[in-house]
Order: sequence, then structure tokens, then C-alpha cells
Amino acid sequence: MYSDLDIRAYFITFTSYGTWLHGDERGSVDDQHCIPGLPFAPPNMNRESANREAMKWPAFTLDAKARGVVDKTIREVCDHRGWSLIALNVRTNHVHVVVNAPVSADKVMNDLKAWTTRRLREAGCRAVKAPVWTEGGSKHKLFTAEAVTAAAHYTIVGQGPDLPRE
Repeated sequence: MYSDLDIRAYFITFTSYGTWLHGDERGSVDDQHCIPGLPFAPPNMNRESANREAMKWPAFTLDAKARGVVDKTIREVCDHRGWSLIALNVRTNHVHVVVNAPVSADKVMNDLKAWTTRRLREAGCRAVKAPVWTEGGSKHKLFTAEAVTAAAHYTIVGQGPDLPRE
């Protein structure tokens, strides 16, 4: 698919607001637990509770309509920017994207989050002032064709069955 010299690919993941807080029983990624392959931050009920109490808006779960909006928008942004979308999976509380782009991972994630937020609000899926996504996200540069293939496989196959979209 790609030679190692052509790769400027990223595996990007971001979560919807309030659906996966630090301290969650599934573990989470924070500044001290952010290296691929190493353990997540451990569950901590007090930390999760404090984070939940600090939320100013209800958590945002992506229903079929919202998943459809996000999927379509990400495809449009990648096409418009000339980025090669390798794999995409929009779940109820997170999005995985594998993309080859001649810009930084920060630029890719920021553009995708900004445009999907705009389109979700236009579609009436989220209130105008309510946050859609958690701050930040996970951005991993993929240095080899094998790494791209593995990230794409995880994105497409490793998330369970496809979820319906409108």
C-alpha cells in the first residue's frame, strides 16, 4: 500500500465529551500514561467522580444520526484537504482515524474535531455551546507500512461490529 518512505500517517483517536473520564474503570490516557503499548492510568473512583462533578454539560454519546454526520464530515474534510483516509470508525463515544497527511497530527485532529463539531451542531445533534469532544486526544505517528496496516486493522476490525449510521 505505502512504502516506508511515503509514510506520514497518523493513528488518531478522540473521545466525545464526558464519556470517558480520567479515573474511569477502563483506564484512561493522561500525561503520565500516554505511551503506546504501556498501561493506561489506573481506575480511580475519586478521580472519576471529581471529573464528573466538574462537567458543565451532559455527556455526549454519538447516536446513529451523529455517527453518520461525523463519518461523512471526516471523509469530506480528508477529501477537501487532499489527505488519504486509510481507516475510519465512529463509535458511540470515540472516533478512530488512520490518515496519511502532509501536515502535523495536531492539524489533522484539530481540523477533524472543528468540522465535525460544526456539522453536528448544524444537524441539531448538540447544543450550540455544549462541548462535543474531550480536549486533546491520542495522536500516534506511524513510521512503517506495517504500523499503518496494524492501525487500520485495529480501527476497522478491532472495534466490534459496525454501528448503524443515518
